[in-house]
Amino acid sequence: MPKSFTLTLGDSTLELGPTPLVMGILNATPDSFSDGGDHNLAKDAIAQAKRMIAEGADIIDVGGESTRPGAEEVGAQAELDRVMPVLDALSESQISAPVSIDTYKAIVGHQAIQAGAKIINDVYGFQRDPELADVAAHYNMPSILMHWDRERDTDKDIITEMNRYFEKSIQIAEDAGLSRAQIVLDPGFGFAKSYEENFELLNRLNELHEFGLPLLVGFSRKSALGKLLGNEPKERVAATTATTVLAYQQGTHIFRVHDVRENYDVLQVAKATQFGPPPAQEI
Repeated sequence: MPKSFTLTLGDSTLELGPTPLVMGILNATPDSFSDGGDHNLAKDAIAQAKRMIAEGADIIDVGGESTRPGAEEVGAQAELDRVMPVLDALSESQISAPVSIDTYKAIVGHQAIQAGAKIINDVYGFQRDPELADVAAHYNMPSILMHWDRERDTDKDIITEMNRYFEKSIQIAEDAGLSRAQIVLDPGFGFAKSYEENFELLNRLNELHEFGLPLLVGFSRKSALGKLLGNEPKERVAATTATTVLAYQQGTHIFRVHDVRENYDVLQVAKATQFGPPPAQEI
């Protein structure tokens, strides 16, 4: 059963517990592996954000740099040029869901917060640019710290190595003054993990609860599913929903996905099965 946590979002809160939350992916990039170029214009991004919220998204995650294998890194200014028009447009449209900024750069995180972002989502877990932890602490921002360790010893147990990495990330956060209560952990499916390790990790997610922190899972359309099934990213929706249910059954709180409606629906079934259904709706 997922434990309950409360994240502080300025003057509001985000409740994590048995009710799963869906984070809709909004890539303001021309080259993301699955939806690159689909939503990098502000008007298209607004339409997609509203569509995802209507389908059940609780959080909108905006990113301006692709992390697909082989993607070139972009500078801070190029990333800002991509995300700031989208963040400004989302703020002006007053969408109902909080926005997270998917970045590892302190300057991007700071300006995104000024534009209304409520959550930081760092694929390097504060270990690429530790100054981002200072930004998060200054604003008391909920921060998602992902595992992406290219230097880990692959001969050692993956959970043992992941725990070592997370301990360092959490220490960076706490040294900066960020409350532990504002931290979410993401095991980083697809990031410096072998094909086999992704599925091993999915089977062992419950071992990450020893940190006493909420978990986010992002297995949406990942290449491990393509290698398993021999299909293209946009053909991996059903497979993604299987990973979502398996992760929920192991106590995961937030699910970062491209396909909101499908994942929202399977999570409602999983929750109803585990905790009992709500009153029946008219059909």
